[in-house]
Amino acid sequence: MIDPASVLSEVIEIARGAGEIIRKIYEEGDFVSEVKDDATPVTSADYAAHHYIMDALSKLTPEIPILSEEQADISLADREAWQCYWLVDPLDGTQEFVSGSGDFATEIALVQNNQPVLGVVYGPIVQILYAAVKGHGAFKEQNGTRTSIKSRHYPDKPEHIRVATSRVQRPALLQAILNCNYHYKLYPLGSASLKSCMVAEGAADCYIRVGPTGEWDTGAPQVILQEAGGTLLDLHLRELSYNQRESLENPNFISLGDPQLPWRDILKNPS
Repeated sequence: MIDPASVLSEVIEIARGAGEIIRKIYEEGDFVSEVKDDATPVTSADYAAHHYIMDALSKLTPEIPILSEEQADISLADREAWQCYWLVDPLDGTQEFVSGSGDFATEIALVQNNQPVLGVVYGPIVQILYAAVKGHGAFKEQNGTRTSIKSRHYPDKPEHIRVATSRVQRPALLQAILNCNYHYKLYPLGSASLKSCMVAEGAADCYIRVGPTGEWDTGAPQVILQEAGGTLLDLHLRELSYNQRESLENPNFISLGDPQLPWRDILKNPS
């Protein structure tokens, strides 16, 4: 099985290359948008990045299969024997791309034995990259500088909990999930992966996602979070699964910066 650290630099360049394709299409504004069968948007930028990543990863590791959001109609019978595979979201935050917010990213993860062991998330408009390999820590690259990142941990109960949230998230939905005995500050952002990376670098304490996502939405952020000292769980505080079900849809989930906070009390009915 491949050593994930041995291919990290190449995967970073692939993510940057896909991001550059997306950025050019975004800035030119010349893209086609449509709605998929699951009622989510997809654009010509998603497909362009998908084809670029598929080609580049196939050349890098021709023996390793690839599961991309834009080519996910692979049955469990055909993929359940995969001990190692690439898990890709070419453009996370397509709705943000269409709306012109700039909050979107490319995600590439390597999954081994049903758990992500390498993750890269690149935001082409903000030009910020997050990456991690299991056992090697997590880092952020911006303006040519690479810095290690750590999620924020608290020795005592925090005065308030910083929650990364979607710009279109209904406050009532969070109120139904979060215990009102705690105080919260909300930080709106677009891309789900970038919000999880906010948690990984200590800029937020959690990100709660309610609504449809696929395994490609969490693979890369999960390993980045874990290597930064956090974790990513479902809203019952259980681990997510990868490539173990026919459906590739995730349950609702939460990215946590400090796993030692009393999340079973902060979240209503987590068990």
